[in-house]
This record gives sequence, C-alpha cells and structure tokens, in this order.
Amino acid sequence: MNLQYHSQLLESAVEEFSRLPGIGRKTALRLVLHLLKEDKKLAEALGNSIIRLRNEVKQCKICLNISDNEFCHICTDSSRDQSVICVVESIKDILVIENTQQFRGVYHVLGGIISPMDGIGPGDLSIPMLEERVKKGGIKELILALSATMEGDTTNYYLYRRFNPYNLMITTLARGVSIGDELEYTDEITLGRSILNRIPYEAKT
Repeated sequence: MNLQYHSQLLESAVEEFSRLPGIGRKTALRLVLHLLKEDKKLAEALGNSIIRLRNEVKQCKICLNISDNEFCHICTDSSRDQSVICVVESIKDILVIENTQQFRGVYHVLGGIISPMDGIGPGDLSIPMLEERVKKGGIKELILALSATMEGDTTNYYLYRRFNPYNLMITTLARGVSIGDELEYTDEITLGRSILNRIPYEAKT
C-alpha cells in the first residue's frame, strides 16, 4: 500500500531517506517524523554532520582507509607493525577487524574483489598501489583477509600469484570464517582467532 503524504516536503524527505541501504519507505517515514518531533537543533546537527562528512572526509594516501587527514591514524601510529599489511575488500572490514583488538599491523583497502559477473577485474582494484608499497621494501607479510566466497578466493589466488615473486610471507585467515561468509558478518571472536591463527596461503588447497 502506497502511503499518501499531505506535504511535498515530507514526501521529499522520505524519498531521500529511503535511498539509504536497508531503509524502506515506512522506516524512512518514521525517521522523518521523529526529526520533526524533536528539537530543531537535532535535524540541523544531523544535516551539518552529513554535509561535513561528504565534503571533508578523505582517503588515506597510504592505505585508502577513511581519514580526517591525508594519512589515517592507523598508518601514522608508531606502535603498529608497518611490516605486516592486512589486505581487505572495504573500509567496513577494517572496522570489523579493529573491533577484535587482535591485529596490530596496518591495512590496504582493495576497493572490491575480482568478480567477472559484475565486470570487476584486477584493474578496477587498488592492487598497483599495494604493489608500490611492497616495492618500497620493509614489508614482511601480506594477510589476505577477504570474504570466504568464490570471488574472495579468486582474488586471493590472483594476489598470491602477483606478489609471490617478492618473497613475502603470504597468509590467509584460518577457516574459522565459514565458507560463503562475508567478513563484516563474522563475529568478532571467530574473526580474531582467524587472524591470530592465520595460515600460509599455500596450505589452502
């Protein structure tokens, strides 16, 4: 059933909220009505926060994580092990892994995984940027922390073939992460153990 609105402004706001992932029109209406009911300052603060986020947030020039500055707080943290790079699909995966508090290296965000069905190939990912980091030296290990899906395994294999000549230790998550699982939906304890118990990529046959 289509809801009938008596205000074009209300309808426009509901339309915009419903564009967000996981939010249908009924949820969007509830959020908009909540904003109307609350103090005007709440809506202003929300609007200003979104505008600032969109205009001012940056990508780290080293790892492509989100940052308020040119380099993210992880890459500039002297207590992190800069010789171990955890390769992830997206920024969401960094947040998930950081919540486990089990990893003290640094990251590299690929910006996706190889998926021929979706028209995504190696050239669409930030692999050359990762290779430049490796070429500079000082990198001892690449952890391939990608989703345990067919696309994730395809990307793991491609990265292994590409970086194996650099004589690095290339590891992958232990199979505490179930086959078919995306990293962001894996519970923190399982993911933390999978990082600590990571295995050489060659052992995954």
